[in-house]
Amino acid sequence: MTSEMTKASPQLEVRRLRKSYDEGRIEALRGVDLSVTAGEFLAISGVSGSGKSTLLQLMGGLDVPTSGQVLFENASLGTAIDLDRYRATQIGFIFQAFYLLPTLRAIENVQVPMLAIGLNSNHRAERAEALLVEMGLEHRLKQYPNELSAGERQRVAIARALANDPSILLADEPTGNLDSVNSARIMEMLIGIQQKRGMTLIVITHEQEIAQAAPRHIRIRDGRIEP
Repeated sequence: MTSEMTKASPQLEVRRLRKSYDEGRIEALRGVDLSVTAGEFLAISGVSGSGKSTLLQLMGGLDVPTSGQVLFENASLGTAIDLDRYRATQIGFIFQAFYLLPTLRAIENVQVPMLAIGLNSNHRAERAEALLVEMGLEHRLKQYPNELSAGERQRVAIARALANDPSILLADEPTGNLDSVNSARIMEMLIGIQQKRGMTLIVITHEQEIAQAAPRHIRIRDGRIEP
């Protein structure tokens, strides 16, 4: 064995990433390069309109770049990797606005991502219940979203993000609609999940306390990563 360790290949990588809107008049990202290692906790911060949420959407396969590449395990999204399959099997999304379906109960909301991978109804229900119990919501399984507090809704959303056992959690302002007590609890839960499962956690935030809690923190300004 040599004394020099071989550097691990990035799990997720963006190269020369650009994204523009309105026929190029609005440049959300202007040539971003970023590598993320498997199991890493990364915080990305920036003011509103800086491009941080656009970057997250591209890394999650929710949108496609104007130019440049997004690579997962050295394979390009949208060409070598099917985006629908990637989102269903590798990515768990958590958003500020929760995006729970109002006509479904908590346990049903958690099962929605499992439909894409073909789990039968019994397995879906068992897994959803186990995840909600893990989130401390065993007494709220059959409540609709409007019967839950904001903190409870975000915990349901976290359970939903974990439904298909993804390798990467992408959280876009996950505490933006929460008070300080629930914000602290949600971040404690996310960090605990990341450490317990060895998952990659990427959090978009404008809150410095959250950004500083991450072992690695980058800032975006005007569509570019600040040096």
